[in-house]
Amino acid sequence: MEDYGDYPDADDEVDAEPEPPLGPSKSQFKREHLALQALAERLTAMPRVQLERLRLSDVTWAAIEETTRIKDIRARGRHYKRIANLLEREDMHAVHALMDQAAERERADAAHHHGLERWRERLIGEGNEALSEFLDEYPQTDRQQLRTLIRAAKRDTERGRPEAPRKLFRFLRTAVEAHGEADEGDQSADEHEWVNP
Repeated sequence: MEDYGDYPDADDEVDAEPEPPLGPSKSQFKREHLALQALAERLTAMPRVQLERLRLSDVTWAAIEETTRIKDIRARGRHYKRIANLLEREDMHAVHALMDQAAERERADAAHHHGLERWRERLIGEGNEALSEFLDEYPQTDRQQLRTLIRAAKRDTERGRPEAPRKLFRFLRTAVEAHGEADEGDQSADEHEWVNP
């Protein structure tokens, strides 16, 4: 009869604690590096005036500026990997802060765009009720020109033509942005009077 006494007991195997992992796994490292490459690609598409706030090293700047000269897609992919490697040596807190600000601006721009689209749809579809609401909110708007554009947009929408609805959208954007600039000017004047009564 064989002696099984030297073999570990099943209970001993269950009770044994697993070895703690030594650093990040390969898959985690790969995910982090892919995220860094995506970040590098986004950075190269940003205006230089924004990137200057990062105080990047000369070698990273040179790599970013070289991006526009690389036309081949595969070569550009390798180039993003190179920039990602260089970014690991930079102040990543500043890089992430800049990207967060850019993302916030993109969200604000998208919300602004959707708001204008909703106004256009309402003005075309609801008529005078929506027109009165818009003029209450943006009283400096040229009422007669807006009415003319709405009529043309209704007509073109029925015919499946995009020209007049686009003109209406551009007019609304200008009116809303002019209102925002006027508000900023009024606020600045109020602050100036408060500081220098």
